[in-house]
Amino acid sequence: MTLVIGLTGSIASGKSTVSNLFTELNIPVVDADQISREVVEPGEPAYEQIVDTFGESILQDDKTLDRKQLGKVVFSDEEKRKQLNSIVHPQVRKEMLNKRDHYISEHYPAVVLDIPLLFESKLTHYVDRVVVVYVSEETQLERLMERDRSSREDAEQRIKAQIPVQQKAEMADAVIDNNGTIEESFQQLKDILHDWNIVY
Repeated sequence: MTLVIGLTGSIASGKSTVSNLFTELNIPVVDADQISREVVEPGEPAYEQIVDTFGESILQDDKTLDRKQLGKVVFSDEEKRKQLNSIVHPQVRKEMLNKRDHYISEHYPAVVLDIPLLFESKLTHYVDRVVVVYVSEETQLERLMERDRSSREDAEQRIKAQIPVQQKAEMADAVIDNNGTIEESFQQLKDILHDWNIVY
């Protein structure tokens, strides 16, 4: 039986770090963000639909998507953002489930679906258990400002656009407190997997 683990957190909570720790334990990770980049590459069905919908002005000279340009178009227009999501999300989900099912058929003890907006997108039915990477709001704010060189106001706005990390922690099956060192987070992850009888 393969245990399907949903990994999520909030922006700048250090989810990527924990995702890498799973990889170090040879537990495969299916990364939703990575897939969302792959499905919009030239030649992919989602790419063709995006160009049909938004026109060629959102392409770079080499015909790949100009993400900044596309971002400008959809962030100022709720309707267009919905349109873009309705093209990209189904493709991402299909690909994620294909990869998940591949690892299940290979009898891996566990597979991780790394989905930043797991709760917001109501995708918890894709997984058996949920692990939330948690940091205090102040740490989250500092990390985000440092990472994106953004103002406190911008950072606070981006954090507010998601379900608060405290609330996510309450909905999780397990929580990794990522306020400390990587070693401490790694130990918490090993303890969780041990509790869930996953041998690594």
